[in-house]
Amino acid sequence: MTTTPVRPTPAPAPAHRPRVRPLGARARRDAVVRVAAGSLLWLSLLLVTYWWVAGGGVQDLGGLATGLTSVGRISALVASALLLVQVVLMARVPLLEQAFGQDRLAAQHRVVGFTSFNLMLVHIAFITWGYAAGRLGDAPGTLWDLTIDYPGMLLAAAGTLCLVMVVVTSARAARRRLRYESWHLIHLYAYLGVGLALPHQLWTGQEFLVSPAATVFWWSAWALAAGTVLVWRVALPLWRTLHHELRVTSVVREAEGVVSVHVTGHRLDRLHAEAGQFFNWRFHGREGWTRANPYSLSAAPDGRGLRITVKDAGDGSAAAAVLRPGTRVLVEGPYGRLSPRARSRDKIALIGAGVGITPLRALAEGLAYRPGDAVLLQRFGTEPLFVTELDQLARERGLHVVHLPGRRRAADSWLGDGMGRHTDVSALLVWVPDLADRDVYVCGPSPWTDAVRRTALAAGLPPEQLHVENFGW
Repeated sequence: MTTTPVRPTPAPAPAHRPRVRPLGARARRDAVVRVAAGSLLWLSLLLVTYWWVAGGGVQDLGGLATGLTSVGRISALVASALLLVQVVLMARVPLLEQAFGQDRLAAQHRVVGFTSFNLMLVHIAFITWGYAAGRLGDAPGTLWDLTIDYPGMLLAAAGTLCLVMVVVTSARAARRRLRYESWHLIHLYAYLGVGLALPHQLWTGQEFLVSPAATVFWWSAWALAAGTVLVWRVALPLWRTLHHELRVTSVVREAEGVVSVHVTGHRLDRLHAEAGQFFNWRFHGREGWTRANPYSLSAAPDGRGLRITVKDAGDGSAAAAVLRPGTRVLVEGPYGRLSPRARSRDKIALIGAGVGITPLRALAEGLAYRPGDAVLLQRFGTEPLFVTELDQLARERGLHVVHLPGRRRAADSWLGDGMGRHTDVSALLVWVPDLADRDVYVCGPSPWTDAVRRTALAAGLPPEQLHVENFGW
């Protein structure tokens, strides 16, 4: 196979500076979507703040009890708006998926989620304290009275408990102790938590009832959020599953604990899947089949079949090795921006670790490039994946392959041992001297991709040319 030794060996010098691809229609649309989404968010927050001010929120800050209640009201308004944003971010809306990409949406989802949750706690604390006339000792009894006597408050309390459970299990320490399927199931309670809060807000919230415009705004916002979930998380996946009739055709062993699952179906070209994207997969008939697992395509889709490559990670992924031909498949997707959509340069670099090489292998097949314009760096522990296939791509298309075996030499490094005195940056620039002129696609576990990100940016790569996807949830 055409590879480079573990120690850095200079790649051939580029014969010319790569031509920058013109900004395409899809890239322009994605940019417009990003600007529009950010603008709508801030306009919504400004609007609810305006209603708080118009309702005397600023004047109420002059007194202790009224001031506490006023702070509780504004925190509730902002928290409610952000909770609805959180629902939309979870809804897999194609325009947002394509414009932002999965990793960027996940990061925003996390920030918005924790911010809305903290503001919700502020709302509960300050409203209760304010209704207790500023007497902190009376707050517990006041909270009990509010929960029991006010319309919708028992439902809101149940919704709060759901959201607490979701937030606690979203902490990184808790996530490491949970199987993906368990975490995913618990995470779905966020929908229930947001839904249970609706009656309380629309029956008793002052700013929700202050004017017909406010009432229309909030009802419309809730309906839009619910509609995105019903359409993109329920109706569309169900329709695609029934229409395309996906079934397993074969399961092939790739390495120890790693198998590829081949799937075929009806008119798969209409899925509009691209190399590098992923689906959420359910294989009917196996234990726990109702819980979805995200797996990237490991081969460029050709309209006739799909292939994923799965590593036994100790959860539902282990069942992939014993799937039988004919097993019915349910899918959600395609998702992700680690695809040709993100490309802006003629030259590319693909950097993957372990099973994270799967979407990059699909990109190496599916992207257009001239011989020598694509380099793939593969980190692995004991056995590389797709050796024969990458060898074929090297011979037929001029893909330059670099194998990086061994254990990581340090927790903050993305390289294996045996690198001598080379730093992460110097090694990368030896293998890819024209890094700044390439689009760089990266996939692997989160700590490793973080190290690659730091290295690539330190080596001079413009941030907009770095496209990262973590397979660690």
